[in-house]
Amino acid sequence: MRLAVRSAWAVRPAVVLVLVAAAGDAIAQSPPARLVPIALGFSSITEMASVPDGSGRLFVVEQTGRIRALRDGAVNSTPFLDWTARVSCCGERGLLGLAFSPRYAITRQFYIYYTARDGSVTISRMRTSADPDRADPASEEVLISFPHPLGNHNGGRLVFGPDGYLYIGTGDGGGGGDPPRNGQNANALLGKVLRIDPESVTSSYAIPPDNPFAGQSGGRPEIWAYGLRNPWKLSFDRATGDLWIADVGQDRAEEVDFQPAASRGGENYGWNRMEGLSCYPATANCDRSGLTLPVLEYTRERGISVTGGYVYRGQAAPLLQGAYVFADFGSGRVWAFDRASGRSQDLFGSTGLQISTFGQDEAGELYLAGYNDGRIYRIAGPTAPLSVVSSASFGDGLVPGSLATIFGNGIAPLFGVVQATSFPLPRELVGVSVLVNGVAAAVLAVASLNGLDQINFQIPFETPANAEVSIRLSGAIETGAVRVSTRETQPEIFTVTQVPGAWVIWATGLGAVSNAPETGEPAPALPLAQTLAETRVTVGGVAADVLYSGLAPGAAGLYQINIVPPAGARDGSPVVLEVRGVQSQPWPRP
Repeated sequence: MRLAVRSAWAVRPAVVLVLVAAAGDAIAQSPPARLVPIALGFSSITEMASVPDGSGRLFVVEQTGRIRALRDGAVNSTPFLDWTARVSCCGERGLLGLAFSPRYAITRQFYIYYTARDGSVTISRMRTSADPDRADPASEEVLISFPHPLGNHNGGRLVFGPDGYLYIGTGDGGGGGDPPRNGQNANALLGKVLRIDPESVTSSYAIPPDNPFAGQSGGRPEIWAYGLRNPWKLSFDRATGDLWIADVGQDRAEEVDFQPAASRGGENYGWNRMEGLSCYPATANCDRSGLTLPVLEYTRERGISVTGGYVYRGQAAPLLQGAYVFADFGSGRVWAFDRASGRSQDLFGSTGLQISTFGQDEAGELYLAGYNDGRIYRIAGPTAPLSVVSSASFGDGLVPGSLATIFGNGIAPLFGVVQATSFPLPRELVGVSVLVNGVAAAVLAVASLNGLDQINFQIPFETPANAEVSIRLSGAIETGAVRVSTRETQPEIFTVTQVPGAWVIWATGLGAVSNAPETGEPAPALPLAQTLAETRVTVGGVAADVLYSGLAPGAAGLYQINIVPPAGARDGSPVVLEVRGVQSQPWPRP
């Protein structure tokens, strides 16, 4: 990575063995994705990593030495780790890598890659404290440390492979052209992908027995692949196990290298005999024997410093499925590369961002970081027609005063879930407003989970028979209006709670009530807001006695029905509501 932009770079068609195609020769004719900002306030981001514990957290690494957690749309104000006192920064030095153990839920172990105060490359193992949002700073165990002669070409990526081993990308030590030839020196740890086993031993690490130089002379046993200049991000395809390596070039070209999952290691990716697909230094002929050439290169017309990403395996942007997504730090361009065809597509044009890293969450959704603006962006699919449905059934039938859900792409500018915390319910939540006939509705929650976005809101009581629903993001209307029809009643059940002698049904869509609150306000307890129409309930096809039917006191848009179940009713018996001749779907759902 180069942490300074030399100049502005325009992208124009270039013939480079059809590795990077012109915009008209793309994977798809329409843009397959959008960038959605989800968090801000970071400084000099160098890495993002998810933690395999089901918490939904995304950890953001700042070059100066801090790691901060992002969850449920908010950045933890207290750093997970503050390593600034031990890190040499900046330029290309700093806290550069982070990886959580695949057994993190058991071990609470994670690994960091940084340049120490003396400039040496350092890979350490650490543990989380009793507080899951704080690391234990006293737990550091240095696994690997070696001198780094110059300030640039530090590498920095840590990633666990499908085999459970830790892969480490190291730079060649800096200086133009790799004068010591570290990239080609199998006895140096610089300019390599290292592969170690830090999980099977209680101290230090073990050498995987199938490493290319394990148990034999001729090279360091930690080495898995070599011939690299400054690998700025490497990643595994979570579906196939293939390894992708983005290697920053010297003066002519940037490259992406590929290692199939079946590889036994030992690949020589060419530096400093080659720069990309060309001899280094530039000559008419050079010895390419024994080298593994890149699957992709691009020249200075397109950018100056490649930032590696991931093969997309999420759900939010289906048109990117199976494509390798990467970027250039200098030009701010992001591409999706299809290895089968050898073609790529410029996804967003010039973003104006210095894209320093990508991140991948547990569901395979992708994020990228703006080094220059301190923001995290989510890669979402193109804006799709909104789906506005009942929050209980996810079906048609919207009733004024009741709860509804909007599904769409890129409509939740956050990572996780944010819920309203007080009454009256806000008309805007995390910059999101729902407009019903142009009027802001009450918003209960905004969520983005596993690449799927949704907004829960209350349909205003005064909504007429036909309405148009749209979404406003950050003060600007971003979506077209969707026409929906409302009904007098459309009962649907959220869940049923059983207590001795009575059952409580939580539902929506039961229609008009007495003593109705204002939209967004909690339902009153005295007097109760009871349904005007009779609510009938059957359990297992047998009528139940209804004790109360109305809005749930203290909640907005939620109905509560208290019943005495008929004799013989048991857990699992289908419950059906009926109001004004309209029946709900059975609960539990068949």
